[in-house]
Amino acid sequence: MRGEPKSLRSEYIRYIIPSILAQWVYTLYTAVDGLFVAKGVSVTAMTAINIASPFVTAMFALSLMFAVGTSTVVSISLGEGRKEKANEIFSQNFAFLIVLSLLISGLLFWKLEELALFLGATKATLPYVTKYIGTIAPFAVVFIVSYSFEILLKADGHPKKATKIVMVGVILNCIMDYLLVIVFPLGVFGAAIATALSQVGVTALYLRHFLSKEAVLHFTRFHFSGRTIVRAMKNGLSSGITELSAGLTVYFFNHAIAAYLGDEALVSYTIINYVNALYIYSMTGIAQGSQPLISFYHGKKEKSATAKLLRYGLITAAGFAAVTVVLSVFGGGLLAKLFIPADLTHLRNYTVHALRIFCISFVPAGFTVVLAGYFASIEHAGKAVSITIGRAIAVMLLVLVLMTRVFGGEGIWWTTPISESICLVYAVILFIKGKARDAAD
Repeated sequence: MRGEPKSLRSEYIRYIIPSILAQWVYTLYTAVDGLFVAKGVSVTAMTAINIASPFVTAMFALSLMFAVGTSTVVSISLGEGRKEKANEIFSQNFAFLIVLSLLISGLLFWKLEELALFLGATKATLPYVTKYIGTIAPFAVVFIVSYSFEILLKADGHPKKATKIVMVGVILNCIMDYLLVIVFPLGVFGAAIATALSQVGVTALYLRHFLSKEAVLHFTRFHFSGRTIVRAMKNGLSSGITELSAGLTVYFFNHAIAAYLGDEALVSYTIINYVNALYIYSMTGIAQGSQPLISFYHGKKEKSATAKLLRYGLITAAGFAAVTVVLSVFGGGLLAKLFIPADLTHLRNYTVHALRIFCISFVPAGFTVVLAGYFASIEHAGKAVSITIGRAIAVMLLVLVLMTRVFGGEGIWWTTPISESICLVYAVILFIKGKARDAAD
C-alpha cells in the first residue's frame, strides 16, 4: 500500500479485478489438467485428478492462511507507518513457509499410497492418483510460496502485476499440458509435471519483483517471533479454511457419491466441481482483493471507508451469483459435451440435471465468503473462522449426512444449497450484532 487512495471505488476496482482474475487462473490449473487428461487419457483419469485435488487445495489453503494473515498484519503496519516492521513480518513468513513445505514433501513420500486411499481413490483410480500426487510432492515448496507471494504482491501495491504473473503461469501450464499429455503421451504424470513446472516459473517471477527496487516490501533480517506467526494464523485462518472448504467438499462428496451413486456420477461431480471452484474462487478473489484496503483503513480508524468496501464486495458477489446461475442452468449441456464423450449421452444428461440443482448454492455462498473475508480483514478472526468452519465442515457435513439418509443419492446435490443458506443466515446475524455493538460504543 503506497498511500491513501484518491477514490475508494476506483481503488477497489483496481484491486478487485486482478484478484478475481488471479483466482480464475488458479482454478484453470486443475481444470486444464482435467480437460487434457480427459481427452488424452480417459474420463477415469480425469476423475483421479479430481480425487487428488483436495491435496493440492490443502497446500494452497495452508499458503493462503499465512499469506492473508501476513498481508493483513503487513497492511496494518504500513497504514501505521511502520515499514521496517512490515518487512520483518514479510521475511519471516517466507522463511517459515519454506521450512513447512519441505516437511510436507517428506511426509508425502512417506505415506503416498495411504494418502491416495484416504482421499477416496478406488481400485481403478489409485494408480493415477498416486502418480499425480507423487509427481507434485517434490514441488510443494513452489506451490506454497508462489500462492503466498501472489497475495503479498497485492499488499505491496501491485495487484495488476500479480495477475500478470499468474496468467503467465497458466499459459505455461496449458502449453506444457499440451506437450506432455497430447504430443508426448505421458498421461497423468505429464499433467502433474506441467503444473509443477509452471509454478516454478511463477515463483521465479515473484522473487524477481521482491528482490527489485520497485518493491515496497523487501527481504530483511528478522528475529523469529512465534507471536507474529500466531497472529498471522489467526487473521488468515478463515481465508485458509475457505480455500480448504472446496477441497473438503470434494473429499466428502467423492466418498458419498461413490457410496450412493457409483463411479459414473463421480465424473459428473468432477465437472460440477470445476464450476463450483471457479465461482468460490471468484468470491475468494473479492475477499482477497478488498482485504488490503479494508485492513489499511481499519488501521487508520476510518470505519466509513471499511463499510463502503464491504458494500462494494457484496454487490460484486450478487452480480457474479446471478451470472453464474444463469450460465449453469442454460449452458450446462455445452459444458458436459466438452468433457464427456458422445457415446455417454446419459451421463451428459445426468450432469446437466445435477448442475442445475447444485448451482442454487452460488447465491448464498458468495455473500457468506465476502462477509467472512471482511471479518478477517478487521481482525475479527473468531467470527470469520466460525463462519468458514460452518461452510467447510460442520453444517455442510451434517446436511450431507441427513440428506443422503432421507433422499439417497439425489440428496447429495441438494446438500450445498441448503448448507450455504444456513451459513449465510448465521453470518448475517453476526454482522448485525457487531453493528449494534459498535453503535452502542
